Amino acid sequence: MHFIVYDLEATCWRGRPPHGHNEVIEIGAVKVNRYGEVLGSFERFIKPKVNPILSSFCKQLTSISQEQVDGARHFPQVAEEFKEWIDIYDSEYVLSSWGGFDKNLLANDCDLHRVEKEWLDPHINIKKQYHDNKGIDIHSGLKATVKKEGFEFTGIHHRAISDAENLAKIVIKYIDEWLY
Repeated sequence: MHFIVYDLEATCWRGRPPHGHNEVIEIGAVKVNRYGEVLGSFERFIKPKVNPILSSFCKQLTSISQEQVDGARHFPQVAEEFKEWIDIYDSEYVLSSWGGFDKNLLANDCDLHRVEKEWLDPHINIKKQYHDNKGIDIHSGLKATVKKEGFEFTGIHHRAISDAENLAKIVIKYIDEWLY
């Protein structure tokens, strides 16, 4: 069994998205086995289809440049690479993210690009389970939780690979407590 601890970055604006759609622009993931050992990582940028020009807000929040997404592949190709890296056909896995937003965003992009989405299950909402397990009613953000758990938050906040690596610290610490 592998935990696929992942995070996404998406097109974003201060208000509502033009054309009503946020799209994934970065996937970052860490593969963790049932013993809490990190087996590898995955990071890819994605070229958005609906709104191909990143907003200034998005570039500032994520530190992702227009050049990085312009030089990237589109979602169907990157989703296929991600599924191959996960090894969805030959291994047991559970996708694990901080909240439900990432799974919904992946599902929406699968719909937009007509990519099958059965591979998105099983999924653990780590944020919900963590707070439920701790008996905490007010949910904290990932960065605050990482620090509260005694870890240093490393990398760049709001970059998918950094957020996935930091989330993996929490997943590993409580490896035997996650329900899926």
